[in-house]
Amino acid sequence: LHWFGEAAANPGVLEAVVNSLVAGISATVLALILGTLAALAVQRHRFFGRESINFFLVLPIALPGVVTGIALRTTFITAGIDLGLATIIVGHATFCVVVVYNNVVARLRRTSGSLVEASMDLGADGWTTFRLVTLPTIRTALLAGGLLAFGLSFDEIIVTKYLAGTDQTIPIWIYKNLQRPTNRPIVNVVALVVGLLAIVPVYLAQRLASG
Repeated sequence: LHWFGEAAANPGVLEAVVNSLVAGISATVLALILGTLAALAVQRHRFFGRESINFFLVLPIALPGVVTGIALRTTFITAGIDLGLATIIVGHATFCVVVVYNNVVARLRRTSGSLVEASMDLGADGWTTFRLVTLPTIRTALLAGGLLAFGLSFDEIIVTKYLAGTDQTIPIWIYKNLQRPTNRPIVNVVALVVGLLAIVPVYLAQRLASG
């Protein structure tokens, strides 16, 4: 218990926790918005380049993290963007979008498009149809995708390492302090807590996705 108290009072740990939460929540929100819009466009409509969009959406999670991290780092540096929490959020969102997209597409494939057509025939506009018909059918898929996206973002280290700059998240803090003997007990405590917490969103996502 002593080391749990030490970890809770460590300013580096507190800063890393806040950064991890901000990055995880922000990346998840971006992923929910972009992933849902992409899933609705790809699944509900037929247009030129549809398969290409589907391929490029799935690509970030298929590529090794090193490739994604280096590519994004080079892009940001070339564009003159300072590396930090904002670039971490963008980097995490690139693979979190895939998780949300896959969940929503899978749910839409099991949902009849006649419900949307019936709503439109009855005079509902696009937003009303989405709010009253589409959203209730994909709600659990969004929750599952959001939870899984947050879990992936919270413990991501490879992409984060290339995009963090002077900022640090919990995985980066653990990595930097792992070789310091004086900090090892605190590192062990933080790693244990992070590992336990990471199980929760993944478990809930699995239950929601299967429900």
